[in-house]
Formats: sequence, C-alpha cells, structure tokens
Amino acid sequence: MENTLRTRFRSRITARLGRTYLSRIQKYGIGSSTIRLLPDDLLALLRRDGLDPVDRLAALRANSPVHKVSLPFGMDAWVVSGYEESKAVLGSPDGFSTDFAHLATNAGVAAEQSPGGLGFSDPPVHTRLRRILTPEFTMRRLRRLAPRIEAITAERLDAMQARSGPVDLVKEFALPIPSLTICELLGVPYEDRHDFQQLAMDRFDLFAGTTAPFGAMSESLAYFRDVVAKQRRKPGDGLLGMIVKEHGDDIDDEELAGLADGVLTGGFETTASTIALGSLVLLRNEDVFERIRTDDAAASPFVEEVLRYTSAVQIAFPRFARRDIEIAGVVIPEGDMVLCSLSGANRDASYVGDDGRFDPRRSPTAHLAFGHGFHRCVGAELARMELRTAYPALTRRFPRMRLAVSPQELSFRKLSIVYGVETLPVHLG
Repeated sequence: MENTLRTRFRSRITARLGRTYLSRIQKYGIGSSTIRLLPDDLLALLRRDGLDPVDRLAALRANSPVHKVSLPFGMDAWVVSGYEESKAVLGSPDGFSTDFAHLATNAGVAAEQSPGGLGFSDPPVHTRLRRILTPEFTMRRLRRLAPRIEAITAERLDAMQARSGPVDLVKEFALPIPSLTICELLGVPYEDRHDFQQLAMDRFDLFAGTTAPFGAMSESLAYFRDVVAKQRRKPGDGLLGMIVKEHGDDIDDEELAGLADGVLTGGFETTASTIALGSLVLLRNEDVFERIRTDDAAASPFVEEVLRYTSAVQIAFPRFARRDIEIAGVVIPEGDMVLCSLSGANRDASYVGDDGRFDPRRSPTAHLAFGHGFHRCVGAELARMELRTAYPALTRRFPRMRLAVSPQELSFRKLSIVYGVETLPVHLG
C-alpha cells in the first residue's frame, strides 16, 4: 500500500515537472476569469514595479490604510496596508481568526483541502502545535545545521564556477540552498528536492486559478503522510524524527504532516525568493556588493534591510474578524476577511521615516517580513542563517559578478503571494 501511494504521488509530480513555473504563467496569463474579477485595490497587493510596490498601494496606504473591497464570491474583505494597522491585526489573536474553516465556509474551498499546520489554526490547537515545533527552531538546535548550510552554499558555488557562459542565480543558487536545507532539517530524501520545489511554487501561483494552490497542498500532504509513516517506524535525527521521539502520541500523523508541509511552505520558496531578490540588490549597488564582500559585520544589517525592502511574502495569511472590531478608527464587521499587505506595511513612511527606499546603512528595524504576533514565522532564524551565509559567500567567490542582461529585461512574477524574479542571469567574471 505504501509503495502504491508513493508511486501515485510520483506520477502526479512527474506530470508537473514537465512545466516550469514560467511556462505556467505564459500558459494561463492574465486572462484568467477569476483574476479579472478581483478588484484593483486587491490586486495592488500582489503587483510590483520591479522591486517596488505599485503606486496604487502607496496611495491606498496614505488615504485609507484600512480599506474595504468586494470579492466576486460575495464576500467583503478589508485591505490593511499601513504598518501600525497591520501590527494591530496580526497581533490580535482574540480579534481575528486564521482557522481554515472560514475559507471552507466563505470562499468555496473544500474543507478537506486544509493544509493543517500552524498557518490555518487558532488556539488551543495552534498553541499546542507551536509548543511542539518551536524547540526545533531554537538557535541551539539550528546551530547543528550551520555547517551543512555552509557546505551546501559552497557546493552550489563550485557548481556555478564549473559552468561556462551566463549562470542563472535563481536556478543554480537561490533555489537549491533552501531546498537542500529543508531536506536536511526535516530528514527527508535529497532526491525529492525537485518535487519540493514544484509543490512549493505551485501553491503561490494565482494564474492557475484561486483553488490551484490548494491542490498543490493536497499533493504535498500526501507525500508527507508517507514520510511521517516511515518516521514513526524508524525515527531519524531530523525534525520529524525528533518530534516523534520526544512527543510520540502527543501529535498524530495528520498534524505532523501538516507541520512538515508548513516548514516546506514557509522555509523554501520564501527564502529562495529573498536570496534572489537580495542578490539583485547587490548587483545593482556596487558599493554595497563590495561592503558585503569585505566586511563581516555588514551581512546582518544588510539581510534585515533586504527582508524589509524586498518583502518577498506580500500578504499575510488571511484573517477573519471574530467580532465587530475597530482598527484605526474603522469598524470591521464580524466574519469579514482581512488581508494585511506586508510589502505595503514595510514601506510605510510612518514606520521607516522615509519613502522606504533601500538603505544599506539603516539600523535594523522591526519589519513585518516574517509576520507579527503569535503567527510570526517560526523559521525566521533559519532563514536569516541561510541569507547571512549566502550573500557573503557569493560576493567573495565571484567579486566581478555582473548581470548578463539589462535590468529592464528581467522578468518578475506578475501576481504571486510570494514575489520573486523568474531568472537572474549573471556573468561570474
């Protein structure tokens, strides 16, 4: 039975691997009827002009940081684009719920498509699961991954150096580092990393339709159920094996598969996009490139500013008002959905004191790139470790690296919850 499930999963994945993420965009395009029906004020949360949010989002934030929009399936939703306003929503578990049941009830998503995990759960379920997962992300336990992250990064640099002609930093550097790190963290086979990449990217692709991401979640969960079953029989030294050893019957297989899927979702595509976007920032700023290459102390503040400035995760998990609740003088009715724009909040002048431009000398700020409150990303420190390793290693190995195309030729994702550059071709020099 186990082998049959594995075979079925792999057959579905093989069909997907024939289509790259870019070809999916070209196939579906902006002509999707669902996307066309979404209001412009909502689409402004997902659109960018290069690395910058579109002007419409800035106008919304300035004029109405808590703004009502009507969705095509009969729901009212609220776009929250200000920094303090977003913190007020994200930091209020008593006022807002992330329970998946709200999407199943109000947005036409099947209840069985729930991915489980931390993102779509409320206390006390969320509290119990986070208590189980958090110890695996303490700095003490993460330090054991540091040598592997350094080795993975060095291996990718070696592979790049062995190539002739332009190299795509997205494919050869940004994607493999978090993919292999997640494999190491979870304790799953390395040969599955391509499956991970496709599954993680599919769930953030809105061009395939608004329910397509939930199909990707279902496939991912099917795979992780298989992995969890193996870990139950023979626990390894990875995150899943450690949870089985330490918590045993305190967590069931479905919950553990959901946690694994959440680690994949939160730790792969988001980090990969940030590595690529931060590399682009370096390539466009020679003085910053040189500082990261020569000054060990420059990496940490650079990483924090890149996280704030690029805001790869553009929207937080949807919240639903538990009751009529007032945010910044606006009453959000009970049951309405709230979408917080992390990219908008991180550029708020009331928070950063300017227009949000990239400033490598800016003191680290309390940005919302990892969210805020009790749903703040549990893997934030792991992502920081990868970023602080990747950027200095890249600049030191290839000090004369430069873009192989003009900045205007770069292609960015058109409408995606996780923003990113499709390819980043460079000459290594």
